[in-house]
Amino acid sequence: MKNLVKVILIVTICLFGVTISKAQSNNSEIKEDIELPSLQRIIDSVLNRNAMLKYRNQHIGVKETTLASEKIYWTRNFGIQADSKYGNLNNFSTNSDAQGNTAVLTTSTQFNYSVGVYLKFPIFDFINRKHQVGLAKLEVEEAKSMAKSQEDEIRQTVIKMYQDLILKQKVLKIKAKTLADGKVNMQMVEREFRNGVVPVAEYVRITSIASNVEVDYELAKSEFITAKKLLEDMAGFSFYQ
Repeated sequence: MKNLVKVILIVTICLFGVTISKAQSNNSEIKEDIELPSLQRIIDSVLNRNAMLKYRNQHIGVKETTLASEKIYWTRNFGIQADSKYGNLNNFSTNSDAQGNTAVLTTSTQFNYSVGVYLKFPIFDFINRKHQVGLAKLEVEEAKSMAKSQEDEIRQTVIKMYQDLILKQKVLKIKAKTLADGKVNMQMVEREFRNGVVPVAEYVRITSIASNVEVDYELAKSEFITAKKLLEDMAGFSFYQ
């Protein structure tokens, strides 16, 4: 019975060793030692790509156009009016003298035109114009403040994500080293177990610890990859370049 248990444990060791070996092989693809781009480069890229910030800046342009329109709004009360006509023109005239009245009707074809300048002066527009221009200026300043607030918020978010990525990268490196050390230690324990130096209970305990080390590494790897992908998506480029 004891021999059967020993065989089962040896098989388990072999399978666990294969798992560790595969994990180590996959670790080389993670590149936890990559050199991250500078924080300022990432911030500039995120600010350049952020759709909400683009919307805020476009809104500034809209408000500035409205302000320019308000400044020249008074010109709607000033203008030039022209009129022209072509056709038959009938003229009727009378002439009275001592001998009687003489009536004359003449018909002619001619071209008539007129040109004039007009200026209206509504009291409401005169009084309210200053307020309208002032309101338009405030709306421009409001739009600029909103854009600046949006930019600050994005910058702070990127800084937090960048520092979090650095932390996760450091944790992943520690977990990778622990996993590598655990693999070496496990190989030593396997040899001692086969030689009867390490008892079964101790071997099972060490195997359980090694499994937990691998799980911790996989969790750290997942968190690092997630944090990196999110920041890459915001920046619009891969950090492996």
